[in-house]
Amino acid sequence: MVAYFSMEIALEPDIPTYSGGLGVLAGDTLRSAADIGFSMIGITLLHRKGYFRQHLVDGQQIEEPNHWNLEERLERIPESTAVTVEGRRVIVRAWRYVISGVHRATVPVYLLDTDCPENSEFDRSLTDVLYGGNNRYRLCQEIVLGIGGFKLLHRLGYPLLNSYHMNEGHAALLSLALLEDLLVLFGPTDFRGVGTWTNNAGRDLTGIDFALDFNAPKLCRRR
Repeated sequence: MVAYFSMEIALEPDIPTYSGGLGVLAGDTLRSAADIGFSMIGITLLHRKGYFRQHLVDGQQIEEPNHWNLEERLERIPESTAVTVEGRRVIVRAWRYVISGVHRATVPVYLLDTDCPENSEFDRSLTDVLYGGNNRYRLCQEIVLGIGGFKLLHRLGYPLLNSYHMNEGHAALLSLALLEDLLVLFGPTDFRGVGTWTNNAGRDLTGIDFALDFNAPKLCRRR
């Protein structure tokens, strides 16, 4: 079993949970897994307001939210979890989309959602917009994706899988969640968990600084 973490996944053309090639690659990877019957789970964020819609007004690009009816396309699951964001406890629930392969094998994709009444207004917005806001907003999103996604897998009955795949660095905090889990399980001086740790893989498709997130240590310490 492989857990595939990606900030964006193209599930369907009219579900705006992706912005371009990275999301299309993620969607194609998961669909290919379903086609060949490969055991895989997708983890991403819900993006209630999508990436954005754009139109021109007097030659100027205008951006606006790309709302969609998630209740018609996804199934809300009862399991939820919580993460710590800047010292606050943030509830994370999830919605499920099932990809069906050509031979009826399926791959579930879980879309994480923080729009819960227990959360603050800011925290409820963390799963609203793909690549929105500032560095603080995106780092908080990455906590939800990497750590929240890992904890949700626990709640779904997948405590430690064979492999974890991070589609670019947005889910990098998954590595810390996995390491913390292994330390609890094996202790700080027992290396039986190294095999699981080394199955943590990542893919970086963007080789230019402009397209990558860089967070100052001060911002990271707010975690």
